[in-house]
Amino acid sequence: MDDIAWGALALALTLVAGCVTWMRAKQAGPAAAVRWAGITLLPLAAYFTHTLRLIGRIGTAVSDWAVGFVWNPAVWLGLVMAVIGFVLIAVSTRISGRSGGDGQDPTAGRAIAPTASRTKRRGTAPAGADLGLGEDLGDIQAILKKHGIS
Repeated sequence: MDDIAWGALALALTLVAGCVTWMRAKQAGPAAAVRWAGITLLPLAAYFTHTLRLIGRIGTAVSDWAVGFVWNPAVWLGLVMAVIGFVLIAVSTRISGRSGGDGQDPTAGRAIAPTASRTKRRGTAPAGADLGLGEDLGDIQAILKKHGIS
């Protein structure tokens, strides 16, 4: 499109937005009228800054890409291959998660050491002591009790 066509498009968009501005001014009041007046100026601003032409080029490029994407059999072949690839990757992670990756049981030959929470009896240590809070937890509990929170 040439410069005259872009100017005509900008003028047409401005006139349509001006009509909407006038209708909204009657219906919704001055705040809506001022908002739509600002919107009315945007097509002309886009024309004078050549942004309208940029938007047109971007729209044309995206539509050309979309048409080529939809109607090209090689693209569909590539999509099928991508889906198969992702499925194979997902299956391999599930297989390696079950068998340890080398066909052996990942827990074989490893003794399970008792944790600190299994060896302590309940009630002998303050709650949260297993988390490594130690003395800080007692201070926090004292502050909570002071404020009536238990």
